[in-house]
Order: sequence, then structure tokens, then C-alpha cells
Amino acid sequence: MNSKYFIYILIFIFGCGLAQAQVKFNAKVSKRQLGINERLRVDFEMNQDGDNFNPPSFQGFRVVGGPNQSVSNSWINGKRTYSKTFSYFLSPQSQGALKIGQATIEIGGQTFKTSPLEVRVTAAVRIPKDGNNAEYIASENVHLVAEVSDSNPYLNEAITVVYKMYVSHDVSITSNWREIDTPKYADFWSQNIDSKGNYKIYEGKYNGVDYRYVILRTTVLYPQKTGKLNIEPLTLDIPIDVPGSRRDFFGRRQTTRVNKTISVGSRSINVRPLPIEGKPDNFTGAVGKFSFLVSSNKYKLDANESFELLTKISGSGNLKLFDLPAAKLPSSLEVYEPVRNEKIRTVRTGMIGSITETYTVVPQFKGNYPIRPLTFTYFDPNTETYKSISSNEIVINVENGPVTAKQVTSAGGLNGEETDVLTKDQFRYIKLNSDLEPIVQLSFFKTRLFWSLLGGPIMLIPLFIIAGKKRKQRMSDVKGNRLRKANKLARKYLSEAKKNMGSQVVFYDALERALHNYLKAKLIIETSDFSKEKIASLLLDGEVDSLNIDAFVGLLKSCEFARYTPTSNVTIQKDYKKAVEVISAIDKQIR
Repeated sequence: MNSKYFIYILIFIFGCGLAQAQVKFNAKVSKRQLGINERLRVDFEMNQDGDNFNPPSFQGFRVVGGPNQSVSNSWINGKRTYSKTFSYFLSPQSQGALKIGQATIEIGGQTFKTSPLEVRVTAAVRIPKDGNNAEYIASENVHLVAEVSDSNPYLNEAITVVYKMYVSHDVSITSNWREIDTPKYADFWSQNIDSKGNYKIYEGKYNGVDYRYVILRTTVLYPQKTGKLNIEPLTLDIPIDVPGSRRDFFGRRQTTRVNKTISVGSRSINVRPLPIEGKPDNFTGAVGKFSFLVSSNKYKLDANESFELLTKISGSGNLKLFDLPAAKLPSSLEVYEPVRNEKIRTVRTGMIGSITETYTVVPQFKGNYPIRPLTFTYFDPNTETYKSISSNEIVINVENGPVTAKQVTSAGGLNGEETDVLTKDQFRYIKLNSDLEPIVQLSFFKTRLFWSLLGGPIMLIPLFIIAGKKRKQRMSDVKGNRLRKANKLARKYLSEAKKNMGSQVVFYDALERALHNYLKAKLIIETSDFSKEKIASLLLDGEVDSLNIDAFVGLLKSCEFARYTPTSNVTIQKDYKKAVEVISAIDKQIR
């Protein structure tokens, strides 16, 4: 044979071998576009077995099923075909373009990643009407409704939105639902009145049919601008138990759980402006029904003695959204900033309660001080008119104290003796004698603290040198570092298994990875290419006791059986405890 053709044949055979050995790790989705009420299947497929599979975070989705693992291994005409797939079922949580990130796996000592995928989530799609379809039955028997008390309110007038969930008698909800989208109420002042999980069940009708319903939330809104305003929808993810046609051993109908995403549509509110006609100049934006009071705790007192002036507005309306009238007092009275006190609670009809502002006033001189009436104006949406309330005039009588210069002049003047008395009276509060003491200043220089702070860092230098040498020795120990890293990874998967004791599939998947990684750390081998008999042989060569070898192999078998048979929580706890004991025992014996 010509040597040239022989070289071509060798190159062809070598190329085929490389193509066959090439690792493939891909991600596939069941559809590229789906409605928010549909499900998406994602498959991560590989043509060689590997370790440490890590799925993406699935941000924007909720995992409703999986991971489901399937393996295909066949020989056709002497050619081996292998395939391993991890499948997940996802429910989108919002509309728009959502991305599925990269999954990773270790094959042959290398890490492989899938390419990210993008899917588009649209509004809810119509599900075919099939009386035997659990998805259709669930969508037809659970409804979310938003009831608005008034769709045409005035500016700053309270409206109430009541969110109700209607459930027919044909299905049931036994698990807690979860909010996906929560309304943000732009251009509204809002206050939620939640049931805090204590939902009361009522009987009512939905489209003329008997239903049960619960009030999920009551929200009080005060519109802050006029015109057309939108209330954002509330979207829930609800687990619904749908009865099927099959019955159990006792004759009870078996149920199928369906997770449905149910949303109440956005609502439009047309907010009317307050009337211009008849609007007073002192109107500050109060809308509702109120009463107004101005009072004092004292009407007779002496100079430099304080009294409290109180202004109070009570009733129902937008109490937190306007200012109280400011008190107008004579300039000869010393007035401090008012203290505001709110006693307001929000009920289904809006805010009710009172707002009080208390002024502390100190008169300096003798005399009578009138406090002029204050006027409070508000808009009453029931009568659609403005109303004003005026307080009574208050007179404060200061009986004893110095008089002002104006009062002295009006009295015809004072002689020298009276002026001297007035001057003494005005300055009698000034203290003339002091009892000050010298401050002894302590010296910090050459104290114990001084020498400790100065010599402490020098004493620490040898410790830093020793620590640096230890760290250098540890970093140079390549084999030891690799073993510590592998042991840390094994402990990580054991802790992951402990966290997922409530999920059988996830627990045994994490437990199996921890066992394989422990062998990789101790025996410095790849665990994907040999059987349990090979594992037992290697552990026996490492002088491990046969009882511990049997226990280790038994754990691997438990991990395999758990994928196909149900397991109780007691068995899961026993297997976890057994894994901790076996790894600890092998670690002490292996050579």
C-alpha cells in the first residue's frame, strides 16, 4: 500500500476517535415563548457521566418539579451511546424576557458549562377547555377579585380596595399561597389592612354560583393627583388540590396538586379635582368630616409661669396629609415650637382619630393677653361643599409680674424709687456668686498605658514572623492542600444534604456527591469510571475495616434506590447519621 494513503487512513481513524471522545453538555427548553400561567421544561443533557452537577439559579422562575434524572446507555454495532439528562419544570413569576443561566458539571477533571438561554413570557394564555384536565379545572374554580369602593373620588378622598379570593366547592387550597407581584400604588397614599394569616372563610356567590371566599387584603387609598390613575394588579401563585377520577384504598378520591398563577387585572380610577367655587383662601387640603378645638390649660397665672395652648382636629379623612392652623399669639408672649401628637388608625372607610399640637407659652409681664380665634377649613365630599370652623377667643390674665415699658408710660411714669425696684425685679434671677473648682489635668506621658501602646507592636513582630512561616509551609504542601480542599467539598455536600432532609431526591443526590468526593480526596481517583466492587477493593487495599466498607457501599446503594422508591423521614435521618459515622471511621483507618 502506498505510504501516502496509509497516512490518510491513520488521520481519519484518529479524527473519528477524537470526535467520539468529544464531550457535549447542552441545555434545551420545551418552548421559547410561553404564557405566565404555563410551565416550562428545561433539560441539561450530557454524553458522558460527570460529577458535581450545579444547575443555574433560575432567577425569575419558581421550580415546580425536578430535578428528574434519566440515563441512557446502549451498544449498537459495537458503538456505545451514552446520555444523561437532568430535567426541571419551571413556572415564570413575571412577564418579559427571562434568562436561564449556565449549568456546570465536572467531566474528566474539567468543568463544562451550558450556554445561557432566553425565553419570553407573555400574558396569561387561554387553556383548552378539557373537563379532565387538572390545569383547566383549577383555573375555572379559583378566582381573584379586586372590589373598589369608589371609582370616581375627589382628590384626597378615601377609597377602599378589597382583594377577595373565590374558591368553588369542587377544589380546595390546603397550602399557603405566595405573592408574585404586589401593587405599588403610584400617585396614592396607601395603607394596607392585612389579615395577618388569620383568614376567615365566608360564603358568597361568584357569577351567580355558590363559592367560598376569603378577604386577602384591604387597602385604603388617598389619591394625590387628579385625572385617570391606575391601580396595579395583584398576582398570586396558588397551590390548588383538584380531585381526580381515581380513589384510594378507603374509597376517597385522590387529588392532584396544581400550582396556578392568578392575577386580578389593573383598575382605573378617575380622580376629580376639588371645586374652585367657594374655596376659602385658608384651605390647606383637608378632605373629610372634622371638628376643631382650641383650648388652654390655664387662664390665670403669674409672669414666668408657663401654660399650654392646645389645637386639636378630630374626625375622619386625610388626617396625615394636611397642616393644622398655626396659633397667633401676642409678641410679648414667649412661645416654643408645638409638640405634635397623632392618635390615628386606619379602618376600611379611611383614617379616623385626632391630631393635637400643644404650644408651651411663657408670659414675661403682667397684663391681659387675648389669643385671636383660629379658623380651620375642610372639604366635605358628602355634601361637596367647603366648611369652616372658628374657635373662640381666649384671654390669658397674668396677675403678678413686671410691667412693660408701654404699661409704665401709659400709667404716667414712675419715680426713681419705683424704677429701681423694677430694675431689681427684672435681674433677680441672675446668679452673681459662683462655686467653680479647678480641673486637675492628668499626664499621659510615661504612664503604663503609654509604654503598653509603644512596646506592644514591637512584641507582636515575632508572632507575625512565626505565623508567616507556618502559612508558607502550608501553601507549599500541594498534596495536603488538595486533600483539604476535597475534604471541604465533601463536608459542603454533607451540609447540603442535611439542609434538604425534607426532599428525598435532593437529599440523596447531595449525599451521593459527598461520598464520591470523599473517595476522590482520599484515594486521588475519579469515581465515575468504576463500580462498587472496585470501590470496595480500593478501600480494602487502604486497610479499611470490612464493616465500614460494607456500610459505605450500602450508602451508595441507598442513594440509587431512593430515586425509584419512596423513603420515610426516619430512613433519611438514619442514612445521614450513618454517612457521618462511616466517613469518620474510614478517615481514621485508611492508609
